[in-house]
Amino acid sequence: MFLRQHPLASLGVRASDHASLRSGRVAAADSSRKRSSRGWSLVSADSPAANHDRRIAVWCPDWPVTTARIEAGLSVEAPVAVVTANRVVACSHAARTAGVRRGQRRREAQAACPSLAVLPRDERAEALVFEPVVAALEEIAPGVEITRPGLAAIGVRGPSRYFGGETGVLHALSRGIAELPLIAEGGETGVLAALSRGIAEIPVISEQGTADVGAEVLIGIADGAFAAEQAARRGVIVEPGGSPAFLRDLPIETLDPSGASGLIDLLRRLGVRTLGAFAGLPPRDVLARFGPEGAWAHRQAGGRDERPVSGRRPPVEFTVTLDLEPPVDRVDTVAFSARGTAEQFVGDLAAHGLACTCLELQVLSENGEETVRRWRHAGVLSTVDVLDRVRWQLEGWLSGNHRPTGGVIRLSLVPIEAVPTGAHQQALWGGSGAEDERAARALARVQTLLGHGSVLTPVLDGGRDPGQRTRLVPWGDEPTPLRSPEQPWPGQLPAPAPSVLLDPPRPAQLLDAARRPVVVTDRGAMPSPPALFGLGTDLTAVSSWAGPWPVDEQWWSPDSARRVVRCQIVDVRGRAYLVTGTMSPDPSWQVDAIYD
Repeated sequence: MFLRQHPLASLGVRASDHASLRSGRVAAADSSRKRSSRGWSLVSADSPAANHDRRIAVWCPDWPVTTARIEAGLSVEAPVAVVTANRVVACSHAARTAGVRRGQRRREAQAACPSLAVLPRDERAEALVFEPVVAALEEIAPGVEITRPGLAAIGVRGPSRYFGGETGVLHALSRGIAELPLIAEGGETGVLAALSRGIAEIPVISEQGTADVGAEVLIGIADGAFAAEQAARRGVIVEPGGSPAFLRDLPIETLDPSGASGLIDLLRRLGVRTLGAFAGLPPRDVLARFGPEGAWAHRQAGGRDERPVSGRRPPVEFTVTLDLEPPVDRVDTVAFSARGTAEQFVGDLAAHGLACTCLELQVLSENGEETVRRWRHAGVLSTVDVLDRVRWQLEGWLSGNHRPTGGVIRLSLVPIEAVPTGAHQQALWGGSGAEDERAARALARVQTLLGHGSVLTPVLDGGRDPGQRTRLVPWGDEPTPLRSPEQPWPGQLPAPAPSVLLDPPRPAQLLDAARRPVVVTDRGAMPSPPALFGLGTDLTAVSSWAGPWPVDEQWWSPDSARRVVRCQIVDVRGRAYLVTGTMSPDPSWQVDAIYD
């Protein structure tokens, strides 16, 4: 027979060895050997034959609670529940002690624990806080597989060869993760809150399914991803080949702890209560009865998950930096030196099927002065385009009023927006848009010489008046509206919109048949309709008019309150105007826009 023995099983790890394991100084105990009829034969768990699909899972308990607690600044002992859609998705140990459970409604959880701190879930913050843990794992083994923030796995085969076995990998994990710093409450640096228990003693589950008594841990080793996750949740090391025995007595709900799977409910109603009972069913019958989902769950329950570790790929860094030594104070010298940097910048993006449309150019002087500017292109930036923008920005900086006191020592090109290669459209009438390119170069040149706000482009904004719906932004900036034009705006001027906006509005006369100013009452009524209209002293007869439309905006704020009335006027010459007046006994009128 073959004796498969895990290194930590022979180490005899117990609670008293906790500190030694964390420091990597656990003394090895004598391992027993069994003699078979063919003689002595040992197959180590660290051998390649035994760990081809073994993996180490690192589990951070209650990670949503940990992240939310750090963001809210609560203590570790505080009862905390994280809620999504009015239901508890995670809770702390103190909350569970008080009776709070996952899946409870918010009101039920607060009734069970009146002092419960209810916090919303922030999955972005969970991933952000978990990133240092993943980075620490990647220092030990490349290709970390992240199931979700708080749970990650690495393959055993490569790291065990490098560190001399699974024991060495565990020691490296204990040093790399347990000492990971994080800014804790009060602004002091401390051990990561979710890993405060560290890498504790690890019990070993044998092929017979027995386990030594140990404390709660954050690491588990087993064959397959599902078994490794369950081992991490229980803080055990499963011997090679022992995953089916380890999973056999676990409840069927282990396949889906959320309880949202219809398969689990069906299996429970059919009398299948454990993973072992489900794994004992014939695979062909499971596939025919439950489909692909049931077949996948059947393999998981039997510990037959042979899927390799699907590690994440580190993000590609496209930022290119040029260091100049000695410092350079001439534009042409910097631009000549930056040619190779620009070619590398464009080439790196092209190698990944990307092209840059918005570039951030950072320039640093030897005395610490810095200029940062973003350059947007109507198409995609080529090497020549990048060099042009380097030259333009340096000309404006080195010869402007706020010129640096020293030469340039560093130049960085940072891609802000990129599109797939070939995704940029040509001009509507065909061609490559050479005219647009020349116009863009001219505008960028003017902007460099006269200032960033010297060239403006209009952006459609949200509002009620035509003046509120138009906003000017510097050319090259992202044309993002401050207020969404798609939202409903009660009292908005109906279509069609005027073609010419007067800035500032021009005073006007709007008179009735008796040549008196047209008055609009507080109720929005117009006792005497308009008969004459004019800009200045030249009056013209009114052929038609529409309105009035009262506008009462921000009445709750005296500083920004606005109470006016709008009218549309058409004179006998066929010209149409948008006029605005005050609602008072002595009104004043002005022309805001003209219709063509």
